Amino acid sequence: MSTNAPDASTGKTMKSLFTETDTLQRQVGIRLSVLARLLRNTFDRKAASLQATRSQWTMIAIVARYPGSTQRCIAEYLDMSEASAGRLIDKLCQEGLLERRAKEDDRRARVVYVTEAAAPVLAALGEAATENEAQLFKGFSDAELEQMCAFMDRVHANASEG
Repeated sequence: MSTNAPDASTGKTMKSLFTETDTLQRQVGIRLSVLARLLRNTFDRKAASLQATRSQWTMIAIVARYPGSTQRCIAEYLDMSEASAGRLIDKLCQEGLLERRAKEDDRRARVVYVTEAAAPVLAALGEAATENEAQLFKGFSDAELEQMCAFMDRVHANASEG
């Protein structure tokens, strides 16, 4: 995103968000926050056109990526409370997109899987994500993307320390 390109949701340019006294670190932090919001909002609009909310598509995607996870693990992956994860799992089970099963080595525990009915939803969300990524990273080389990943990994490591 060019610093002079207007943000579609606010009409403001990235550059207009900064003051003369903002440090380079502050400018990067603001950029990350603005980009995260923009990415969420853009994908939310696409997910809404598929009659899915962000919490629903992230839940389905996490369960698809980590099949057989417990409610507790899923809640940790999604950074939400176990109770909230449980309510959402219940709703998606009622809709036939997820199912709970007894855990093989502990009958008291339940694990969660996606159903066959979730396949078209996952495919449509995957297609929407691919379209978003193509737009987002238009004009970037693989080397630039690898460098960006390395930078973000370092920022994540630093943020995880404290």
